[in-house]
Amino acid sequence: MKNMTDLNAPQVLLQQRVFLRFRFLAPGMLSACSFKRLQSSRALFSKRLLSSSSIALGQNYTEKIVQKYAVGLPQGKLVHSGDYVTIKPAHVMSHDNSWPVAMKFMGLGASKVKDNRQIVNTLDHDVQNKTEKNLTKYKNIEEFARSQGIDFYPAGRGIGHQIMIEEGYAFPGNLTVASDSHSNTYGGIGALGTPIVRTDAASIWATGQTWWQIPPVAKVELVGELPDGVTGKDVIVALCGLFNNDEVLNHAIEFTGEAVSKLSVDYRLTIANMTTEWGALSGVFPIDQTLINWYTNRLLRVGPNHPRINQTTIERLTTEATVADQDAFYAKTLTVDLSSLSPYISGPNSVKISTSLADLSAQNIKVDKAYLVSCTNSRLSDIKAAADVVKGHKVAPGVEFYIAAASSEVQKDSEAEGAWSTLLEAGCTPLPAGCGPCIGLGAGLLEPGQVGISATNRNFKGRMGSKDALAYLASPEVVAASAILGKIGAPEEVLGKAVEPLRDIKKTITINEKPAGESEEVAAGETLPGFPSSIEGELILCDADNINTDGIYPGKYTYQDDVPREKMAEVCMENYDSEFGSKTNAGDIIVSGYNFGTGSSREQAATCILARDMKLVVAGSFGNIFFRNSINNALLTLELPKLIDLLRKKYADAPKELTRRTGWKLRWDVTSSTVTVTDEAGNVALKEKVGELGTNLQDIIIEGGLEGWVKTQLKNTPQ
Repeated sequence: MKNMTDLNAPQVLLQQRVFLRFRFLAPGMLSACSFKRLQSSRALFSKRLLSSSSIALGQNYTEKIVQKYAVGLPQGKLVHSGDYVTIKPAHVMSHDNSWPVAMKFMGLGASKVKDNRQIVNTLDHDVQNKTEKNLTKYKNIEEFARSQGIDFYPAGRGIGHQIMIEEGYAFPGNLTVASDSHSNTYGGIGALGTPIVRTDAASIWATGQTWWQIPPVAKVELVGELPDGVTGKDVIVALCGLFNNDEVLNHAIEFTGEAVSKLSVDYRLTIANMTTEWGALSGVFPIDQTLINWYTNRLLRVGPNHPRINQTTIERLTTEATVADQDAFYAKTLTVDLSSLSPYISGPNSVKISTSLADLSAQNIKVDKAYLVSCTNSRLSDIKAAADVVKGHKVAPGVEFYIAAASSEVQKDSEAEGAWSTLLEAGCTPLPAGCGPCIGLGAGLLEPGQVGISATNRNFKGRMGSKDALAYLASPEVVAASAILGKIGAPEEVLGKAVEPLRDIKKTITINEKPAGESEEVAAGETLPGFPSSIEGELILCDADNINTDGIYPGKYTYQDDVPREKMAEVCMENYDSEFGSKTNAGDIIVSGYNFGTGSSREQAATCILARDMKLVVAGSFGNIFFRNSINNALLTLELPKLIDLLRKKYADAPKELTRRTGWKLRWDVTSSTVTVTDEAGNVALKEKVGELGTNLQDIIIEGGLEGWVKTQLKNTPQ
């Protein structure tokens, strides 16, 4: 076990296990009494005997949820990080993108959704847009939902993620996905929530299923107690800034520790929501008494006959709750002492820049616009907190303060509490429940040269308006105080007091090694007819991190629908290296650095590599959308961080080449889930166990990708 307190140490994120790349995640624990009861009742089953000297590890919470929603597993198979599985999620949500998903669904030849109780459509992103084009799209979505019997929530009802929680679609212990990057939010109530792309959504609509690869799981232990004036938003802003070297990139996060029980559910939702910005694929809190109490109170609001939130489902949270095995493996363990935190602010224009409120307040940064909107911080407790700050004051001259509730229910509650009227009396500008300025839509966007402070989740350059504006992220209290003060400032300054001084943060990170004597399952896997038992080729080193989709496939071709395969092959990687085409051959295997395929959602970044008759890409890590698009188009991917590090060490003193033929060969034995790399002399340079490439994934590859697989399923199962 290696303890890393220097967060600038290079490649803290290497792990002992290799991950064929995908992920969907969620974590948890339980109240101590229920946890012990459940653990003791099944202690006999927490380990699996593989041989006289080999015992398998238990499952963490993420793996337990995936196990529950996986279909078609071999008898006795227990899933672990790295495994590809077919999953039937409890629910799938899409929002304004529901019509593009519907078009793809119908383009697959589908006419009737597999299970209309699985699907939820909401309208939330562009609700201020009253143009004929947008209203027509909204009408199309509503009519499609009604014709299929899909649960539909119109514009004005609220942000989709909030609705999924209010209405119990996302529920503790279930797997709920959405065609939106902030599906991680569901982890705040103990659900495994993670994003999918539109092709996945169409597949679920048509077949009820899609595929996942279980990601590496990181445990985040929260200890201590939040000081007064420090919020859930400060926790996640601090985490994004403290661990900002991709330590949790494409991981599932499970929040644990003594401090969790003292965090409100609203704080948990905020933290889980922004695990997306932290780089994780999910962030899940435990099912504990705090959560059960929240649902008990929620039952009073929804009534006794709600289909998903009712006495029976709440009682199951105690009697049947999912918990991690005591011998579960976590790739990393991060700890933070909450008592050492202070209010923090992200920015400008990056969530990886985290600065204390005390430091920024002293800089007297003028604020032009303030925002209390989005799925991150527009719940009732957030609105009340902001109202408490502005009560008896007015928004500063020259400042515009925009507010929007997370849902119509939240707005009604805040009106009943008097918080909404307090904000309006202070001079705030109300917007309809929805996403709005958080994603650069509607009124109140940042103009060139302006400074904005927002309780939202993203402050990427240009996201909330002009690319020449500066955007900061903060808690509702700090946003409200800044609007009153006319500068970035603290709530105590509104009362004429000094800003609380900065505290020294206490944190650690540990890279975990699997216990000696423990091993992965060693039984040989199955290969389907038509799928190779092994994949091999020469490694072509493209030695760079963050090779983006424009570098892989030039943007000027992206929206041309008639580009022939030969042309796609010709321009593949040309923006990265104009010599790539002349240096590579069919059957070669690209090996590159970290975050390969970052950038846009263009599927051609995957298909142009296939056009060169390359079937496999290896990298230290992949951009999430590229990874899913690759498998969805039958391009295989492997994450081998040790391999890229070995090659970089080998060529450290060699002349720079963007594309280099290494002479090294890689062989991926699918049946044994083993990768072997040999050098120019044929010596073994690396041998690694990788996640199991199950028959479900093989079937998708054989069919030419997910769309082909769906069409075959529809053909074999007439609607």
